[in-house]
Amino acid sequence: MSQQLSYFARDLIEQGEDFVIAKVVETSGSTPRKKGAVLMMKKDGTTVGTVGGGLLEAETEKLCKATFETKEKSHIYSFVLDEKQKGALDMGCGGDATVQIDYIDAKDPGDFVKEFKLASTAYIFGGGHVAYALEPVLRHVDFRTIVIDDREEYANPERYPHADKTIVVDDFDNAFNDIETDEDSYIIIVTRGHRGDLQVLRQALKKPHAYLGMIGSRRKNRVLYDALLEEGFKEEDFEEIYSPIGLSIGSETPEEIAISIVAEIIQVRSKLNEE
Repeated sequence: MSQQLSYFARDLIEQGEDFVIAKVVETSGSTPRKKGAVLMMKKDGTTVGTVGGGLLEAETEKLCKATFETKEKSHIYSFVLDEKQKGALDMGCGGDATVQIDYIDAKDPGDFVKEFKLASTAYIFGGGHVAYALEPVLRHVDFRTIVIDDREEYANPERYPHADKTIVVDDFDNAFNDIETDEDSYIIIVTRGHRGDLQVLRQALKKPHAYLGMIGSRRKNRVLYDALLEEGFKEEDFEEIYSPIGLSIGSETPEEIAISIVAEIIQVRSKLNEE
């Protein structure tokens, strides 16, 4: 899904406004758009995206408007685009397109958020000063946030009332015990010391992720890399780590460091969305 469509859907869900989504789920032969094309419609008829234009788009928009009346959760429609065939749309493409139209209840969007990855997850390892400044900024740019620490006083709902979750671990060696990351996960290592950073990094390198960043100077982090080399890791394993974490903007305070980290993460996310 394009960034424009993602923002459109996020805004509607946050505002509690229901909408309809039409997506091309199957095509054969020549069609104006291929599988994955998406159109979203608000109740007032405003649309973002496209399923291909022409009569296919016009018919799809009619069905979307009708869906606001029926509130039907999901329905499949098949279109023949060869004007020579009976009942076909006069488009001359010659192919077939199958479009799924779903009614999305903003109060209960169900699997929609997960399916379209509207909210990537940021895992913040360490709940100290940098994390405290970082967590709300990440939420403001549409990340789910999970804070993990080995101290209950630094990872709890009172300290992070709006985080999606807080986790207290016995030891950072068990940092990923209750976590399943994926290719849309952003891992941020900002524990209170070298030992915690090393413990988390050792595990994070083996987990799927979109981003892996670790606080600390190049000298300090080189010490950690050398320790991992002795454990069997390869030098190329460290190439994917964003460290020192954050864009170089001369940041010093926790708040400034948080801004630099989020800026770097936005940059990474934007590149991934373009792929």
